[in-house]
Amino acid sequence: MILFNNDYAEGAHPKVMERLLQTNMEQTVGYGEDAYCEAAREKVRKACQAPDADVHFLVGGTQTNMTVISAALRPHQGAVCVQTGHINVHETGAVEATGHKVLALEGTDGKIKASQVQEMWKEHWADGAHEHIVQPKLVYISHPTELGTLYTKQELTDLRAVCDACGMYLFLDGARLAYGLAAEGTDVTLADIAALTDVFYIGGTKSGALFGECVVIKRREIKEDFRYMIKQKGGMLAKGRLLGVQFDTLFDGDLYMEMGRHADRLAMKLKNGLKEKGYRFYIDSITNQQFVIVDNEKLQEIEKNFVVNYEKRLDENHMVIRICTSWATKEENVDKLLDVF
Repeated sequence: MILFNNDYAEGAHPKVMERLLQTNMEQTVGYGEDAYCEAAREKVRKACQAPDADVHFLVGGTQTNMTVISAALRPHQGAVCVQTGHINVHETGAVEATGHKVLALEGTDGKIKASQVQEMWKEHWADGAHEHIVQPKLVYISHPTELGTLYTKQELTDLRAVCDACGMYLFLDGARLAYGLAAEGTDVTLADIAALTDVFYIGGTKSGALFGECVVIKRREIKEDFRYMIKQKGGMLAKGRLLGVQFDTLFDGDLYMEMGRHADRLAMKLKNGLKEKGYRFYIDSITNQQFVIVDNEKLQEIEKNFVVNYEKRLDENHMVIRICTSWATKEENVDKLLDVF
């Protein structure tokens, strides 16, 4: 079987594995205070054009989301996100389990607008009983979104302006950030994200690392005692240098972006090939996640040799499937998949 159901089916990029092996028997201090983690931090700050940012390494996305949100919010405050947001639908209530309510908004193409955030904030403070209601304090977005779509620089700028006006934090989930930054047509750079958010993270698990996410914090209040929060949430890896070595390698030269471009190029090859065959798409994505409408019979044929991800049923005979490419996807496998459609 050939897997197209996610972008983390393989292990890690060979260069990452080589560095891990080369450094395997070295002795270093633990908990992310080693020379490799510090070198990685400096490379990330340089790539982000954010010399004053705090940089931390955690193991996985859900752990990162709940740690950042817990660090940013007081007990009576909640996180605003689109209804399809990862923290709302794919994290088993991890944020709620820390005591913070997820405040979901209807979105368009997997995104929320600055005007929606402003309206929620206004409604909260206009309510005479607002002290009885969870206070919206942090805006959570993903780039790319769960539907593979991207925010524009103007949309991020508008969200930044609203968050500033309303005294809210802006947090960007970058689990698939490489595939967003590398997409043709995007006008958002890593430096833009660093400049326009209070905190974000650079995904490694889905982008060439064995595991790991890199948190970049700009906001002073969130920086404070963040390592305490990492430890309390179970994210402080004793062998922290394993994370440092990986991100030091991913940000050595253009490797991180190179992997993003590879996945996006093959996703576009798949998308264009399916369009030529007359297939329709549930949403227009320019990143590594493609959402294709197929009938029941075709899905059965596909599943004989490929694994794809069921997204939703449209009617009795048609459904939406998600097909993911990754940094490690082979072009020949994309060709084989196209042959089946």
